[in-house]
Amino acid sequence: MNVVELLNKRRAVRAYSDKDVPKELIREIFAQAQQSASNCNTQPWHVSIISGDTKNQLATDLVAEVSSGKAPSPTFQPGDYGLADEYKVRQVDCAVALYKAVGVERGDKPARMELMLKNWQFFGAPHVAIFSMPKAMKEVNAVDVGIYLQAIMLLMVENGLASCPQGALAFYPDPILEVAQIPEENGILFGLSFGYEDQEAQINTAKTDRAALDDIAVFVG
Repeated sequence: MNVVELLNKRRAVRAYSDKDVPKELIREIFAQAQQSASNCNTQPWHVSIISGDTKNQLATDLVAEVSSGKAPSPTFQPGDYGLADEYKVRQVDCAVALYKAVGVERGDKPARMELMLKNWQFFGAPHVAIFSMPKAMKEVNAVDVGIYLQAIMLLMVENGLASCPQGALAFYPDPILEVAQIPEENGILFGLSFGYEDQEAQINTAKTDRAALDDIAVFVG
């Protein structure tokens, strides 16, 4: 596939088979992604890939943390903070598409919460990658980590894998920090659940639109 085909095929997948991705393939993808661009070649990213029993226990611990009523404590400001206008509309439309795909009514709060908790169960994916950067860094450095993430997601598509980037995995860092071997000076930015797509899962039929080019770009000169 060429780059356009990879971009068109990539999407957030929220249900997975239990088939493990070979460790050699995981290492190859993350090694290839090291060619990603970054400001002054600083490469501010750190990634921890968690699998197997450790991943399963982490999911259990995260669900318990979320369900306890404890307030989120992300290191960096969440991406959905203070959304308004068309940005809020797009966020709501995304949620509605997910609810519709699995037959959840917007007013059904218990069903919505059950669906939300799947974030911290990694949507059943066999692997999760946790991305962090030094806490002293700022938004421009986070852009570099986003470039790195995009490279990884496209490489995964090229290799027949599915993934879902998740800002929610930064909300409750304590259980993750206990197992992820993240540098002490780093804060979690987001996670990426990945594996092989469950082709039969209804939630994976959810579709989201993209803004028209003229809504987001101007051409000057």
